[in-house]
Amino acid sequence: MKMAEVRVPLAAVELDGSLRIPPGARAIVVFAHGSGSGRHSPRNRYVADVLTTAGLATFLVDLLTRQEEMVDLQTAELRFDIGLLAERLGGVTDWLASEPATATMSIGYFGASTGAAAALIAAADRPQTVRAIVSRGGRPDLAMSVLPSIRQPTLLIVGGADEVVIDLNRRALASLGGIMRMVIVPGATHLFEEPGALEQVAVEASEWFRQYLVEQPQT
Repeated sequence: MKMAEVRVPLAAVELDGSLRIPPGARAIVVFAHGSGSGRHSPRNRYVADVLTTAGLATFLVDLLTRQEEMVDLQTAELRFDIGLLAERLGGVTDWLASEPATATMSIGYFGASTGAAAALIAAADRPQTVRAIVSRGGRPDLAMSVLPSIRQPTLLIVGGADEVVIDLNRRALASLGGIMRMVIVPGATHLFEEPGALEQVAVEASEWFRQYLVEQPQT
């Protein structure tokens, strides 16, 4: 297993990320965090562990700098700046596509909360680079304008007790182009803290990415 803490140089900032590449990996999943979360999120790190066990490389990256995170903790404004998050996620994706260790890998996105909207927007801009998307408790409604243009296979995972987000995801599902599916985890709330809930998220995500990034990559 190759593991590294890296800094991704973008036009105006450098972003911190945690890269893990298991032996023989042919695809990589980039995690787009949202709502004040980052690469140290225990929930996303758990999902990343399951994905690497399944042979997928993972990249957990902070889309905000440390200084921006401090501001966001006080104002909660930047976590809803979907355009900014999407632009940075796109920059990270372009960086991965140019790095020797990851350049040949199929790329997928795992977006949580507002990060799911950022993932959808970035994916819409990169139809040939980003091959599959998974949203966990996401807000795809915040990317409604791009949903009809999404052609990548997209999986929306929502907690069964997260009624407002269920409704928002159902509306988004109706607008998505291409292959799409929605999974409701029974009894789970927004953070999937109930016993077995996050495990189901990880299994669903792993199967989706293996199917559409490794077994049936788009051409």
